[in-house]
Amino acid sequence: MIYIFYFFAAILVFFSYKSLRGGIAYLNFFKRELAKPKSYFAPFVSIIAPCRGVDADLRQNLSALFRQDFPRYEIIFAVDDLSDECVKIIEEVMRKETSGAKNVSAKVISAGKAIDSSQKVHNLRQAVLEVAGESEIYVFVDSDARPAENWLRDLIAPLQDKKIGCATGYRWFVSKKNNFATALLSVWNASIASALGENAQSNFCWGGSMAIRRATFTKLDIRENWRGVLSDDFAVTRMMKKAGLAIFFVPQALTASFENYTLPQLLEFTTRQMKITRVYATNLWIASLIGSFLFVLIIVWALSILIFGSVSEFSFWFALISLILICAFSTGKSRLRLKAVKLVLKNYENQINKQFRAQNTLWILSPFLFLYNDLAALFSREIVWRGIRYQLNSPQVTSIITEKNDFSK
Repeated sequence: MIYIFYFFAAILVFFSYKSLRGGIAYLNFFKRELAKPKSYFAPFVSIIAPCRGVDADLRQNLSALFRQDFPRYEIIFAVDDLSDECVKIIEEVMRKETSGAKNVSAKVISAGKAIDSSQKVHNLRQAVLEVAGESEIYVFVDSDARPAENWLRDLIAPLQDKKIGCATGYRWFVSKKNNFATALLSVWNASIASALGENAQSNFCWGGSMAIRRATFTKLDIRENWRGVLSDDFAVTRMMKKAGLAIFFVPQALTASFENYTLPQLLEFTTRQMKITRVYATNLWIASLIGSFLFVLIIVWALSILIFGSVSEFSFWFALISLILICAFSTGKSRLRLKAVKLVLKNYENQINKQFRAQNTLWILSPFLFLYNDLAALFSREIVWRGIRYQLNSPQVTSIITEKNDFSK
């Protein structure tokens, strides 16, 4: 039995080393992209922002959309019900930010209730019918993201190359109160964020910060292919890969997302993500399940050897050295990742600096959380998303079970 431990511990050490190498590549990629000259590619753009309920700091998030360093663009806010509390805030921000502005216009559209897809996807399908005729690029953004002033210009820049089907950013969670649950959420999410990088063939789209040429959107018939879908970005990722189009990750399009989660909210959010992953990217869910199980198994096994074993035994020293190497490589990866993120989110440097301790320690708990999420996804395809309960029957079939006037995430 001990030889099984030796074998899998060695594998985990190797994977930890590869992860550190990935962290180095991640930081270098950020530096190269940030060193590129400013892009002057500036066709008319339509920003589409689906909204439901009132996110934390919604006014600040929406205001950021109006303050983009970009010549001409429009913003379409898509809601399912004009009585939603978010509409009042949207209209207030619109009046304030468009007063005297010549480069941006905005409107709110009501998509109605979804029937056979997620409410978000339903809103998006309606919103793309409302864009200006001159629009050349569609940009999709979540209402809980707070983009920087150069976000729009940087995000669409890669689309000058028509071989690139989609340009994407990602989120970085920032804790408002720096509590344990939100800190762990940020660490959990960070491991996914660092899966994006230079390899455009292995990247994925994130619907919270995503840009697609109108011509590409039309050619791939994305609006029709969204029918029956719950996850807009997973569906777009599949379409891009099927068409052989590259997905370009834009580090500058990394957006801050300010949250304050409780432990139950953390478990609900992370499990929902893995349930969606199981349905839309089963191979990724399997890899996560195997990887998190291997990590938990070896860590618990190694600690047991150290606690109950003898210092005179080879297994004791093997376990100790394995743990030291895993910790060293994993902490090194966390530091490199945080350093890369700070290059982009300069406006939030103080908040990110406060994450230093959590990012460099809580990584050891993240695989335990992933394992919980993956196992929960094994036994259920039911999720609650912004007050609506869905059943994920397949990537193309979504059932709406119940709906409440509860817009929590």
